[in-house]
Amino acid sequence: DDAMRKAYVDLHRLGHAHSVEVWQSQTLVGGLYGLSIGRVFFGESMFHHCPDASKFAFANLVSFAQQNDFHFIDAQTPTEHLESLGAERLSRELFLQQLEQALKPNSLIGSWTQALQ
Repeated sequence: DDAMRKAYVDLHRLGHAHSVEVWQSQTLVGGLYGLSIGRVFFGESMFHHCPDASKFAFANLVSFAQQNDFHFIDAQTPTEHLESLGAERLSRELFLQQLEQALKPNSLIGSWTQALQ
């Protein structure tokens, strides 16, 4: 809805919301978006309009996260698709322990555009 869209646009302007996009010529064919807080990327949604485009975006996000010392990527909802990409389920207790550590470093605020190209 409009309120959620505005919130994400505002968070993007502040450097916390990011999208990883896959373009074919001038057409957006897949990607994902979410929030970066501390050294965690909280994935919100993935989409694709051609096969494997979201997987390509996710692979690039994983590479970026590894290069920038992210502790983990939170997928929120476990799915077979995400598990096929290497996602693992964590108990709430373990998630909260890892989250506490991952929120200690400063957030990577700002545009990631250059880093992901």
